[in-house]
Amino acid sequence: MSVSPIRRWLGIELIEISLTEKAVSALGGALAILALIAISTSALPAGGAPVIITSMGASAVLLFGMPHGQLSQPWPVLAGHGISALIGVLCAQGISHPALAGACAVGLSIGAMQQLKCLHPPGGATALTAVLGGESVRQLGFGFVVFPVLANATVMVLLAALINYAFRWRRYPNALHQPAQSRAAVVPPPTHEDILAALRSLDSFVDISEDDLIRLVELLRNHPGRNG
Repeated sequence: MSVSPIRRWLGIELIEISLTEKAVSALGGALAILALIAISTSALPAGGAPVIITSMGASAVLLFGMPHGQLSQPWPVLAGHGISALIGVLCAQGISHPALAGACAVGLSIGAMQQLKCLHPPGGATALTAVLGGESVRQLGFGFVVFPVLANATVMVLLAALINYAFRWRRYPNALHQPAQSRAAVVPPPTHEDILAALRSLDSFVDISEDDLIRLVELLRNHPGRNG
């Protein structure tokens, strides 16, 4: 199967998922954000402090667009947002130049999330919000980490578990997903077309490029443990 150089360079996904899966992702994300806003606004009295951080919109993309992905699991969501918020507040309070504070907050958050195995891309937006979110955010100080950040993230994880569970092919967290086990058999190594067909059968977005997946299969095939 040939792929145009432009499509490969742009990284356009080759695997097409069903309209049902797309609709579930879109509807699930919309319902989660609606519920998050309702829960958060009812839990706190009216005031100037934000009750929702916009990076939850990015988390919704992961939690409902690719619920089985590693970046979408509870630990990355909770710890990724939490540690990024903490770093963002520290940078906002310790660095007077906004641009430098924002850059440091995002960079340090990436490093911390990788070190703690909780990489969650929306965490970068959370860190930046702590620096550039305005006076209402700055007035919260370290309270920003608890509310709205960790409170929002916790509600999103619970909503993702609840909404995704309504669909039998979706299980969140990923630990609830238990694929049927089959006997090991000697089979020929998968071809390029086999890999694409297997990805299509998942009917879910997989956060790995085709080239990386093919390379992974090659590495597994040549791993010393397979030969002895």
